[in-house]
Amino acid sequence: MTSNTRTTALDNNGRLMVHGAGRIKIVDVASEAGVSVTTVSHVLSGRRPVSASTRARVEDVIQRLGYQADPSARGLRTQRTRTLGLVVPDITNPFNTAIAAGMQEIALAHEYLTVVCEAPMDGPHLPEVIRQLVARRIDGIVVGRYGATRQDLDRITASGSKLVRLGGPLAPGLGDVVRAAETEGMYDLVSHLVGRDYRRIAYIGGAPGVEPGEERFAGYRKALETAGLPVHQELVAWTSFTREGGRAGATAVLNATEPPDAVVCANDLIAIGALDTARAAGLRVPDRVAITGYDDIEAASLVSPALTTVLNPAREIGRSAAQLLLDRLEGEDSGPAREIVLAHRLVPRESA
Repeated sequence: MTSNTRTTALDNNGRLMVHGAGRIKIVDVASEAGVSVTTVSHVLSGRRPVSASTRARVEDVIQRLGYQADPSARGLRTQRTRTLGLVVPDITNPFNTAIAAGMQEIALAHEYLTVVCEAPMDGPHLPEVIRQLVARRIDGIVVGRYGATRQDLDRITASGSKLVRLGGPLAPGLGDVVRAAETEGMYDLVSHLVGRDYRRIAYIGGAPGVEPGEERFAGYRKALETAGLPVHQELVAWTSFTREGGRAGATAVLNATEPPDAVVCANDLIAIGALDTARAAGLRVPDRVAITGYDDIEAASLVSPALTTVLNPAREIGRSAAQLLLDRLEGEDSGPAREIVLAHRLVPRESA
């Protein structure tokens, strides 16, 4: 017969040693501190008042004993996994990596983990990714994959998971929204080019019909209209939000009958691909053609020439999305859907 009896003693450094079977449990902390299990739980959660002296005593025991809360046991009590999910179209895009880092920063501070999943725009992966996240009882999900259908989003909310979308309008039953001012940001960028006497301004976007490409295209179109300039259809190319997409899009617009004097790209990866194409064609940037990006990923300042772009606060987007989820999960916000719109900033550099 195996004994489950535990005995305690102090080692030479004053650290409490527990001898016996099994891992240290909350009841051991309570016994050593001379308080109830409920009191230890309140100290750990920080959600109920505990006197300063009692808190100090419990925290001292936790440190000396090396106690760590069991997430699975806590999950059984609270019916939560303390896990947040992020779905993005491309894990390798530095913009999405920064969103994930911002989410994790907030999540870890509240003892949640963040799971990042990829659902490419050109594949059928999104419904399966959402099904798997829901099946694993992920507490809150951030959908940063543009083009999600109502059915995709309804599956999340119907499961009881909290939902935040990175873009799109507020809509009943479709969670909270965190977004940057996409249309305004592109408007400012194109207006900057107009102010520098560029007149034939091309646009290379991502997949047509989905945000943020559509929202940024709206800003491009509005800025040209404000300046009294036409939108030339032969100078508009729709591709993918990748470097390869930028190469293809730039090839199309730069080979127009009357080529552009500036090329506006829907993100920095597209712009870097456009730089590749211009360089291969022997076109000096910005002397022969200006090229701009959007997002201000780290690479935007490292390429040559450094990209003029728009700062899209990816890390802050991730922080805000995680905080919205936690506010919902912790009961601090049970009101109507919220929208957080984060500020953009024009970043002039060498390419335009």
